[in-house]
Amino acid sequence: MPAHLTRIVPWAQRLLAEILRPGDTALDLTAGNGHDTLFLYQQVGTDGRVFAFDVQTEALKATADRLRRVGAMTTLCSADSLPANPPPGVHLIGDDHARLARYVQTPVRAVIANLGYLPGSDQRVVTRADSTLPALQQALTLLSSGGRLAAVLYSGHPGGEEESTCVREFLRGLQPCEWELLKISAANREHAPELLVAQRR
Repeated sequence: MPAHLTRIVPWAQRLLAEILRPGDTALDLTAGNGHDTLFLYQQVGTDGRVFAFDVQTEALKATADRLRRVGAMTTLCSADSLPANPPPGVHLIGDDHARLARYVQTPVRAVIANLGYLPGSDQRVVTRADSTLPALQQALTLLSSGGRLAAVLYSGHPGGEEESTCVREFLRGLQPCEWELLKISAANREHAPELLVAQRR
C-alpha cells in the first residue's frame, strides 16, 4: 500500500506492476518528468519496450535524463525513424498521443496516462479531451487480454474538469462483458485527483 493513502499515482503504478512482466511492452501517454516512464521501464526490464509520448521538448529531455541515469537504452523517435519492429528499450516520441497508432501497432500490456500539465512548466499547456480521448481509444485497442490502462485525472486546473468528465464518460461506456473498470479517489477532498483503471477481460 502507498505510504500516503490518498496519493493516486502510486496506486496507478501498483495496479500496473501487478500485471507487468520482464519483456512486456508498455505505453506512457504523458511522459512529463519521466517518473511513470521510469516505472514502466523498471517493470519490463531491458528486454521490454516502453513508448512514451509528450509534445513538450523539455518533458522528453527530462525523461531521457532520468532514464539514462539508470542505464536505460533510450531513443528519440519520429514516425519516420521508428522501425516497424522497434528494439527493446525506451522510445521517446515527440508527438501528440492522439497519433499513437502511427507509432505503435503491436499489443501492449499496460498503459498509463497522467493527465493535466507538466509540473514546474507552463500550466497553460495541458492535456485536453480532444486529443486524450483518441489516445485512450487507440491504447485500449492495443491492450492485450488481462492488460490494464490507468488514467489519472485532475480537475483543479482550467480545463481539467471538462477533460476529466469526458474521460470518465468514455471509460464508463466500456462494455462490462469485455472490460472491468475500477475507480479510486479521495472521498473527503474537493478536486482531488482520481484514478480509473480499465482491464481487458
